[in-house]
Amino acid sequence: MKLSVFTVATPELGPEELAAAAKEAGLHGVEWRYTEVSEEARAQAPSYWGNNRCTIAPSKGLEEVERFKRAALDNGLEVVSITPYLRAGDLAATEKVLEAARHAGAAMIRLGVPGYDRSRPLGELLEEGRAYLREAQQFCRKYGIKGVVEIHHGTIAASASGARRLVEGLDPQWVGVLFDPGNMIHEGVENYRLALEALGPYLAHVHVKNAGWRSVETNEAGEAVWKCEWLGLKEGAVPWRQVLADLLAVGYDGYLGVEDFSGQFAESPAMLRHFSEYIGGLLAELSTNA
Repeated sequence: MKLSVFTVATPELGPEELAAAAKEAGLHGVEWRYTEVSEEARAQAPSYWGNNRCTIAPSKGLEEVERFKRAALDNGLEVVSITPYLRAGDLAATEKVLEAARHAGAAMIRLGVPGYDRSRPLGELLEEGRAYLREAQQFCRKYGIKGVVEIHHGTIAASASGARRLVEGLDPQWVGVLFDPGNMIHEGVENYRLALEALGPYLAHVHVKNAGWRSVETNEAGEAVWKCEWLGLKEGAVPWRQVLADLLAVGYDGYLGVEDFSGQFAESPAMLRHFSEYIGGLLAELSTNA
């Protein structure tokens, strides 16, 4: 397995700074965030989903993509992914991302997944999501780039089983699943080995972060109200040593992309070094003992 970084987690760094820091930390690849940053956000302090300086702006065209691609290649990094925030059903935007990904030499993009908020029935959302993925699969084949569905709370793919149901019957060469145990702590926890076996050939990528729950108050019925929050890689409920052992057991040999939202480290380079030392160290230990 190799190590990468999704640049949503490194908001204060420009692409050249990020690529140099990733190289220094011993990482092998980068996943470039791809979305517009509003003028209002740009006036604010750097933040993950606001003024993120390590984000490709689609409106700036392929010249912007080239800058980010060059930053990676100049530091010996592979462009693992161009990672947007697509809406399920938006095929025009999906193709635009695939064009950018092809120019960047990326192996994959992230596809859209319907959200779930109790306002629409699951069956209807599942039909809508699968119809979109069938069409997106054709575009992925055309561009030679895999599209991945991320396991994410608040969507119909909140668990590995839910994600497998969504992609079932599609060609795993072109449509896969991004396994995200940190998101699964929020919603969708399953035995990790079982989850990976459920994904089978659709397992395409892995994100590394951590989270945990705490009781914050009681509601009007006197029930405890619990909140899930992001925590450091060693501090949350995801047992990363076990997850890595399970990944090795099912033969996964792709990327592990850090997406640490804990704020444990004041600066992103320190976060990247911690990720490399911790996860890289566990991989070395597990591989030696295998």
